[in-house]
Amino acid sequence: MGFKKQNEAESSNNSLRSLPREDTPLLSGNDKPHILSSQPKTFANVFIAIVGAGVLGLPYTFMRTGWLTSLITIFFVALFTYHGMMLLIRTRKKLEDSPVGAFPKIASFGDLGFAVCGSVGRFAVDSMVVLSQAGFCVGYLIFIGNSLASLFSSSLTFSAATPKILGVSAKSVYIWSCFPFQLGLNSIPSLTLLAPLSIFADIVDLGAMGVVMVQDAIIFTRQMPVVEAFGSLSTFFYGLGVAVYSFEGVGMALPLESEMKEKSKFGKILGLTMVFIAAMYGGFGAMGYFAFGENTKDIITGNMGKGLLSTIVQLGLCINLFFTFPLMMNPVYEVFERRFWHGKYCLWMRWMLVLAVSLVALLVPNFTDFLSLVGSSTCCVLGFVLPALFHFLTFKDEMSWRRASADVGIIALGVFLGVSGTWYSLLEIFSVKV
Repeated sequence: MGFKKQNEAESSNNSLRSLPREDTPLLSGNDKPHILSSQPKTFANVFIAIVGAGVLGLPYTFMRTGWLTSLITIFFVALFTYHGMMLLIRTRKKLEDSPVGAFPKIASFGDLGFAVCGSVGRFAVDSMVVLSQAGFCVGYLIFIGNSLASLFSSSLTFSAATPKILGVSAKSVYIWSCFPFQLGLNSIPSLTLLAPLSIFADIVDLGAMGVVMVQDAIIFTRQMPVVEAFGSLSTFFYGLGVAVYSFEGVGMALPLESEMKEKSKFGKILGLTMVFIAAMYGGFGAMGYFAFGENTKDIITGNMGKGLLSTIVQLGLCINLFFTFPLMMNPVYEVFERRFWHGKYCLWMRWMLVLAVSLVALLVPNFTDFLSLVGSSTCCVLGFVLPALFHFLTFKDEMSWRRASADVGIIALGVFLGVSGTWYSLLEIFSVKV
């Protein structure tokens, strides 16, 4: 997840190049030859681009939504995410192969938006990328603050329900403690020095999932709590938002397909990867819910107790997300600096964005509630609406009424699910929890 939008964020270090304009591709070409990805490497790259910290909120989502509803929702979202990625690839191929040759190189989602809709298309993609990436980072800070408050609450608080340090919310203290260090990390102009942290992040995520699933299996064999297969309509939209968040990665479809050696087989590899991830998500969410039932916490690691293994896992995840934060904010900086600072590095703008993200994290109490909001409000647009819209506008003069209806239907469905999910997520966030 660390490099989900990295390729869209990198800017040139060549001082001889002109400043980026609205029609400047986000991914500049490189004359140096490089080795293209094999099928196994493409599988791994897609997996890394999609799987992230959002998986830790799935067991809680299963508890809220019902295990069967959640399983169906996960595979439904996987199918539509795959379809959206393939629509982007077909749209790019159509534009690049056009006789006019106006778009010889479309390297990113934003480039495609500009090719199809001009400045409006670029702005739409930029807006959703900024909101989604900043939303991910807000979720990271919530996770760090809540996890550290839970880990160290016994020695620092008098009330387990609302941990405090010297009268201040423990979560706030830990988030503000991260702030000065994040200012330093986010001041780094290039992603090169941070690149190894992406691999570390995914290793920690997978390790944490493995530890949690083993513990879930052990607990499930000792106790069988009451579980529900279905939830209400509002909880369905809640679960949908979390699922869409967990599969967010559609923006990497174009760079990943470009890097594959056998491009004709990308669709097959992408489909296999999505099925594998959906099965893994379903198993992880179901096992967590089956183990703890209605006591499942919004971050499943919170159910692991206070042992040494639990502490190591939670601290590892906190360190992972702490260093992933600047990686995920880079696309935000790229967009802001290109639009408001002529494409130049701007330190104070980066610091203000880090401050804004931190302030939002302080106001949202629940990790999974916020995942649902980000998934519904921005990821639905990125994953469903924009790919179908760009595909429809590109092929509208030659597609049959069935294909046109399919695109329009996906656009309408994406808008409906996005609006409904956002509404119900906001109700959850601002409702009074008794």
